[in-house]
Amino acid sequence: MPEGDTIWRTARALHAALAGRTVLSFTSCLLSVTAAARRLRVVGQTVEAVEARGKHLLVRFSGGAVLHTHQGMRGSWRLERRAGGAGSARTHPRALIETADVVAACTLAPVVELLSRAQAAAHPALSRLGPDLLGTGFDPVAARRRLRARGEVPIGVALMDQTALAGIGNVYKSEVLFLCGVSPRARVRDLDDGTIDRLLAKAGELLRRNLGPGPRRTTSALSPLRLWVYRRSRRPCRKCGAAIERVVQGEQARSTYFCPACQR
Repeated sequence: MPEGDTIWRTARALHAALAGRTVLSFTSCLLSVTAAARRLRVVGQTVEAVEARGKHLLVRFSGGAVLHTHQGMRGSWRLERRAGGAGSARTHPRALIETADVVAACTLAPVVELLSRAQAAAHPALSRLGPDLLGTGFDPVAARRRLRARGEVPIGVALMDQTALAGIGNVYKSEVLFLCGVSPRARVRDLDDGTIDRLLAKAGELLRRNLGPGPRRTTSALSPLRLWVYRRSRRPCRKCGAAIERVVQGEQARSTYFCPACQR
């Protein structure tokens, strides 16, 4: 599943291509989205902004409508030149925005909604999001407080709870815990404030480091290897040589990779 850095890069590219441009056509293979587009009169409006909120992406229109998407495991956004004809981006799009020179298409995303301004403000998933690690107003104290409220929960599960902290997914969860030497099985209540603050700082650092082009990396830029532990079960730890282990955590049964020696 795309993590906060991926959604941020997608929002940046869409904003650069669409912001300030008039919507000439808006289509969707979803009847509810098509009906909302007519009701909210999206065609003829301009795109005001495209922004990332954790793993959610929002396209804001001048009339107040908000297109909300969550890419899940398979969804994606794609940009094409409008003059290019019917390209691959236009195959059964869940949302397709056409301007004078650009076509932006969302495909395979499990969540696609076209909302009014009021609906977006009261949206249950969006309104409950925790502090966004890549947000300009990220508040580490508020983030620590939200994590603290999950005292009995293993930290490997708590970091993935988007209502506590927005933006972290499976890769960063595993890598951050390893780099901070924290066991994914440790209960939040057993971690001191200094440890939680280090986790938050490292998560933000890694996400920001990966906002540019190229594959995701948590190791040094000079290292030939990109990740420390993610998807390296049974292989030697890059620091101590112990075998990396994998544990399945949380209701969604997500995999966490860790070193039992470095993360006691």
